[in-house]
Amino acid sequence: MHTELGSQIKKVLVIGLGQLGLPVAKYVKERGFETFGYDINTLKMEEAENNYGIKRIERFDDIDVFILCVSTHDPNDEYTPFVDGLFSLAQKISREAKNGSLVSIESTIPKGTSKKIFELLNHRLHVAHAPHRWYALEEDEHGVNQVRVIGGVSDCCLKIALQFYDSGNESLDSNDNITNDSHESCRRNSLEIPMHPVSEIEIAELTKIIENADRYMQIAFSEDLYLYCQANNVNFGELRDALNTKWNVNILEPRDGVGGHCLPKDTKMFLQSSKSIKSKILMAALEVDEDYRRFREMRGYRLVPSAINSHK
Repeated sequence: MHTELGSQIKKVLVIGLGQLGLPVAKYVKERGFETFGYDINTLKMEEAENNYGIKRIERFDDIDVFILCVSTHDPNDEYTPFVDGLFSLAQKISREAKNGSLVSIESTIPKGTSKKIFELLNHRLHVAHAPHRWYALEEDEHGVNQVRVIGGVSDCCLKIALQFYDSGNESLDSNDNITNDSHESCRRNSLEIPMHPVSEIEIAELTKIIENADRYMQIAFSEDLYLYCQANNVNFGELRDALNTKWNVNILEPRDGVGGHCLPKDTKMFLQSSKSIKSKILMAALEVDEDYRRFREMRGYRLVPSAINSHK
């Protein structure tokens, strides 16, 4: 693989133009890159082109950077992890892409997926994982360009990815003797997103699913506490307000249970990431959410996914 790609990046393809991919493509275009979009839904490609100037593309042979933003849930069950779509894309990229291009996976993936994709690419392309932290309901505060974690399959993969995402990263400057002129050239070819590099790509893969598992656990504890209050005739709202006066306590409002599909899916991804030890506390959290939902249904509450209980 070649490591000189960083200062030559011109054409970027965002694959998957859904809730995450379209904002990513818009941001990449705003940073001055020639930006293309690809989606199995041709209507999404037409919308991206007509409304935002994201060029449609069918073949991948002249792309410098591929950003993968496809869904990783089962088409028939949004709560079940499913990465076959990513592997199919990797096969298409492998057939058509030029040597040395960068493939950055922003989709949420199970541990070990990045290296499998690297194998499918026949070691011809650089592979990095930069899981997103974008949140639709608070895009101004939690947009595309917030601090994120990044890992590479190899050191050169990480170097190229950092040049693309975060040319001012101290890790890049300390490990590579880049002149001022070349550094400015990198900046002109960078998304300028603050990145936290990690030594192993599996750590990057785990960060996103554990972040969402942690969120799931927080919501489940609030549900458990609510059920406790119902069983013991305690005013949950007043108790929660009292608890949250302490600086390091933040009891969430349970509302309608764990909302969205990302938190359950990603929590399952984390549980499945270990062949031996399973997180007992997360398995209990899954049971608590089921108990809470049954409690709500028995009392005639209509379960509607709530924004506060979805992922960030």
